[in-house]
This record gives sequence, C-alpha cells and structure tokens, in this order.
Amino acid sequence: MNNRMIIYILGAILLLGAGFMLLPIITALIYREQSGWWFVYTMLGSGVLGALMMLLPRPKNRTIYAKEGLVIVSLSWIVLSLAGALPFTLSGEIPFYLDAVFEMISGFTTTGSSILPNAEALSHCMLFWRSFSHWLGGMGILVFMLAILNMEGGQAIHLLRAESPGPSVSKMVPRMVDSSKILYGIYFALTIIEIVFYLAGGMPLFDSLCNAFGTAGTGGFSVKSASLGAYDYYAQTVSTVFMLLFGVNFSIYFFLLRKKFDLVWHNSELRWYIGIVLVSIVLITLNTVSMTDLYPRAYDAFHHASFTVASIVTTTGFGTVDFNLWPEFSRIILCLLMIIGACAGSTGGGFKVSRLVILFQSAKAELRRLVRPHTVKVVKIDGKPIGQETVRAVSNYLAIYVLLCMVSILLVSLDNFDGSTTITAVLATINNIGPGLGVVGPTGNFAAFSPLSKIVLCLDMLLGRLELYPMLVLMIPSTWTKK
Repeated sequence: MNNRMIIYILGAILLLGAGFMLLPIITALIYREQSGWWFVYTMLGSGVLGALMMLLPRPKNRTIYAKEGLVIVSLSWIVLSLAGALPFTLSGEIPFYLDAVFEMISGFTTTGSSILPNAEALSHCMLFWRSFSHWLGGMGILVFMLAILNMEGGQAIHLLRAESPGPSVSKMVPRMVDSSKILYGIYFALTIIEIVFYLAGGMPLFDSLCNAFGTAGTGGFSVKSASLGAYDYYAQTVSTVFMLLFGVNFSIYFFLLRKKFDLVWHNSELRWYIGIVLVSIVLITLNTVSMTDLYPRAYDAFHHASFTVASIVTTTGFGTVDFNLWPEFSRIILCLLMIIGACAGSTGGGFKVSRLVILFQSAKAELRRLVRPHTVKVVKIDGKPIGQETVRAVSNYLAIYVLLCMVSILLVSLDNFDGSTTITAVLATINNIGPGLGVVGPTGNFAAFSPLSKIVLCLDMLLGRLELYPMLVLMIPSTWTKK
C-alpha cells in the first residue's frame, strides 16, 4: 500500500475542494451574506491542510495500483464531504454536524436526500454550495482532477474505474487525461445548454444555475421546498428532457460527436433505457388518469408521470407532485425504477440498465442451455460476446447489493417507522435517488431518523455512488497491509 501517495492525492483533493469554495464566497458577496465568511475560514483551513499533506514529505514512489485507487476514491469522497459540511454547522444554518455531513454526502453523491424541512431558510451561498456539490459529484471529483493533472502510465485508469459507475470502464481515447477532458467537456456543455433553456423560460439566474447543477448531477437538491413544483410546466419539461439526457451513457454523446451513429443505434443499453422510460410513463399515466380527483386532464397526468419517471429512473429526485398520493400500482413502478436506475457511464445511480441487460441475457442463455444441454450459448451484448468474468462480476454485485440493502433496512428499522418509509429510505439512499415513500416522500425529509440511521444512510449513499467496492475495501484489514 502506497500510503504516502494516498495522503498526497487526498491533499490535492482538499486543495481542489478549497478552490471550489470560491464560488459560494462570490455568491455571498453578491447577496451580501455574512455566512460567506465561514466558507473563507473553511477554504483557508482545507487549503493549508491540503498543502501540508502534499508537501510533507513528498512521495518518492508515485505508483498507483488497483487497491490504492479504490482507497483513494473512497477516502476522497469522505474527506471532501466532512470538509464541505463545516460551513453549514459553523454558520449555525444546520446546527448539528451529523446533519450537515448527511446533507453534504447527499450532495456530493448526487442523492438529494435532505434533513431540511425548509430549504428556503438557507442563505443563498449555502444553497449554491449545496447544489454545486451535485454538479461536482455527478461526473466525479477525481475525474475532474484527472482532467487537469497529468497522471499517465496506466495509473489514472485505476482512479477512473473506482469512481465511475457501471460494470466496466474504458478509455474513450488512448490518453486517460484526454478521456477525462472529453467527459467534462460534454458535461459542461450540456449544463450550459440547460441553463440557457431555463433562462429563456424566465427562471432567475440563481435558480437556473442551482436547478441545472441538480439536473446535470442527477442530484435533486432544489432552492425551493416545493422542488420543481414551484415552477411552471415549461421549466418542468426542460428538466424532464435534461434529466433523461444526463441518464444516458456519456460515451453515446462521444459517438455522436464522432458521427459513429451505428454504435448509437445498436446500443442495447440505450434501447432498454428508452423502452423502460416509455413503458413506465404510459402505465403510470393510464393508472393515474383514472384518478379524476388528482388530474382532471389527461395531459396533466402524462406531464407529471413523465417528469417523475425521468426523475426516479435517472435517480435525480426532483418532484412536481406528491407521488405518495398515487395508486399503489404506480408507486410500485417507481420503486422498481429506483432499483434499476440509469445507464452505466452516466451521472445517474441505481443498479444500472447495463447490468440488468447482462443478467437478462445471461438468464436467457441459461434457460436455453437447460433445454439443449449440449449446445454452447454465448451471452452477447450489441453483437459482442460477454465474458463469464463480467457475468460473474454482475451476479456478485447483485448479491452484495441485496445483502447490504437487507442489513441497512434491518438497522434503520430500529427507528420503528412503517415498512414503506424504512425500505424506501434505504433504496432512496443506496441508489442515490433522494425521496422515497411515506415519511421520506417528495414532501418529507430525513430529519426524524436517529443518529444511527443517519450514519447508516450516509454509508449507503457512499456505497451506492461508488458502486459498493471502494467503500467495502476500506473495511478489509488486508487493504492496509504492505503487501
């Protein structure tokens, strides 16, 4: 274990986080808010600590292997969340540090679960930092660092693989730094386009920035307690479209830019993703349109069904209506979407559509093998064979995912909430969605949970965002041995 290199990169992360705090400081200056001073103090403290970690002493061996990559990624997210929570507690706007940490982990992991009963009570600089954390966490803190630092020799791929969502990660172009720049270039461009659309509809600049950050990172923090329900149908439609766009594997946009349309058209994950979204919207619309006391017009039912499906399947977590009031059939569909999640390589969370496709194709091949035992059936995705190692990895991931959900639900159940609240609170956090059902529905929050449950849910958010393994590696004693 290259401990010195781990400390060095954590120091760089702290320096990077300190630099990002300039933005809420500028926001505080614009709105003349005293809370901005706490960002100044935190920025200075993080900057000094980060510089010391990088300089005393400098690592002689800068080699990073897979184990170091997993440890660096998990510790980076924890350290950044702990530092990012300080201004909330120091300013007194979120008095209890655990609540502030919950809010920041929820922000950086793009979960959107909140302990705040009234978001509008926060100052503008705090609201900006809260939403901006979504944008930073959406593509990944270390992906951003790779875009500006020169880490070659095959080392950077260990960091990218540990932080990026999906069953497999590969380079778009030969140099890892160039791949990171392409990812953030696409990410930044889509965010700017969304901001322009919001502004064109008359949304204030501050709201446009914060809502675009929440959409791009598929996070869900809003500057309004009513979330996107506080805006008109135009803004909600823009959000629906961009939530779905950010739920797509970013390699699709790279292929489009390179005019490789055949790779886009034949992408099975994209087809499944579109199919799941369309079928869910149709089923929920038909189910809710019959509830005449909810939606007098079929268009209203379709509009809110489209927005909610986009919000849940991409694990964004924005809301326009209280879907707790929907029929049970529609709510069950939403629970299934919570688990499925978005595409691999997107900013969305969940189990990922690509893993679902692999499991489906593997199950189909196994059934055919039972009928004809002597035939050899190869699992194929997009016409390419998938190795047994990948299938086994996806199956193992599912087993660990289910086990962690069971343990989390058992621990959270000690708070004695109803089953719907307990189960969906865990699903909403481990899948990085935000709202669940019951007490933690779109009009509720997580404030009523005990400190133990909040710690469990914080771990679930980190586990979900980092695809389980980086966080689990921290708990294995052999990780910290020299060999």
